Amino acid sequence: MKTITNILGAAFFLTFAVGANAQEWNWGDQVDTAKEKNVVYTDAYKAKNYEAAVEPLQWLLTNTPDLNPSIYINGVKIYEALAKKEADAVKKKEYVETGLGLFDKRAEIYPGDQADIVERKAIFGYSFYKKEKDEYFRILETFQKSFELNGAEMNRGALVAYMDMTYKNYLYKRLTDEQVIDTYSAISEALAEQRKNAGDTERKKIDGSSDLVDRLLTATKVEISCEFVEEKLGPKLQNENDVNMAKQIFRLMLKGKCLDSPLALKAAGIIQGDEPTYGVAKFLAQKNGQDGNDAQAVEFFKEAAGLTDDNAEKAEMYVNIARIQMKNGQKSTARSSARRALSFDPSYKDAYKLIGDLYMGSFDDCKGEKSVVQDRAVFIAAYNEYKKAGNSAAMSAAKAQFPSIEDIFNEGKQEGESLTIGCWINVTVALERRPAN
Repeated sequence: MKTITNILGAAFFLTFAVGANAQEWNWGDQVDTAKEKNVVYTDAYKAKNYEAAVEPLQWLLTNTPDLNPSIYINGVKIYEALAKKEADAVKKKEYVETGLGLFDKRAEIYPGDQADIVERKAIFGYSFYKKEKDEYFRILETFQKSFELNGAEMNRGALVAYMDMTYKNYLYKRLTDEQVIDTYSAISEALAEQRKNAGDTERKKIDGSSDLVDRLLTATKVEISCEFVEEKLGPKLQNENDVNMAKQIFRLMLKGKCLDSPLALKAAGIIQGDEPTYGVAKFLAQKNGQDGNDAQAVEFFKEAAGLTDDNAEKAEMYVNIARIQMKNGQKSTARSSARRALSFDPSYKDAYKLIGDLYMGSFDDCKGEKSVVQDRAVFIAAYNEYKKAGNSAAMSAAKAQFPSIEDIFNEGKQEGESLTIGCWINVTVALERRPAN
């Protein structure tokens, strides 16, 4: 988790732009003093002399608490800066707690801004306490409140930090498996909602955030129940356009090893229809093949082959197609698919083995029953393919079916002479005899 922690530390302390607040200024009973204190603290703040800003700011907070939201906005920045450079742990904590208190006071006086304030408070607390285990639950509660107020409007960085706090609290047994999964689901849905109307650049950033959230869930090692996914998320997959929900379901089912579920197949189909990938196409092909949907399996294997630049993967897909065709008795077509596999990767041994199997299984189909030597030449053809595959066991099995030396002698033939095999095979081999018993 070191990598995730580093990423979060670097990327998810959010900086919120704060402009001049349009609300009126309430100078209180001591107008002149209040204005003077405001000028002194703001000048010190702008000059980054944060220590000098504290006294006049605190006077304003005490005597004119509803002066303007800016005293809280700037106040947080002042205490944040002081905390960041403070070496003494006790003093640092005092600054952090003062900053957190300013968020609470601002929310009390300006409740209309509460959703924004609570989100900022959560991020502020997270930035200082993300490594303080005694503070984890308090920060988590702030994120939970922020999510209740903001939902899908919550900043994506805040959503990732929320999941990080969920992960850390789970490590200390403060949350159940179901609470973790519920939180993960809610965060994933929020990110998916943000993605709907995002541009390409922003989508990539959101996808990166989603990946971090997924990795944090994986890091918890919570037990993903197939029943939980089916019962809780299955009903939410209402239509073929719900790609983000489909992705969430598929990720959870992959983690929970629930890929035999019809829901996994449905989710994968929706994902593939929106953003085709080699991996999902391969899954769909394999699942359709297992379910006996051979035509669909072949189409998805072909689609998968077209979605990868890796020649070994292309070869694997065409061998899978060949296996389906061989199972269905389409021997010539199966060989063509195996040869297509070899056109991508000439070293792909499974393709040679499959062609050898096709030849081995063709004796009854191709025998003319006029010449034992000619009929048994199919086994020589099979042997040659097994040799290319480097499969010694299959080679031995094929060689045991070669014509005997007696068969060769009786038919007036010579070892080494060429024999052309007809039938659908149509290859030429050099005549060999089987080993003596």
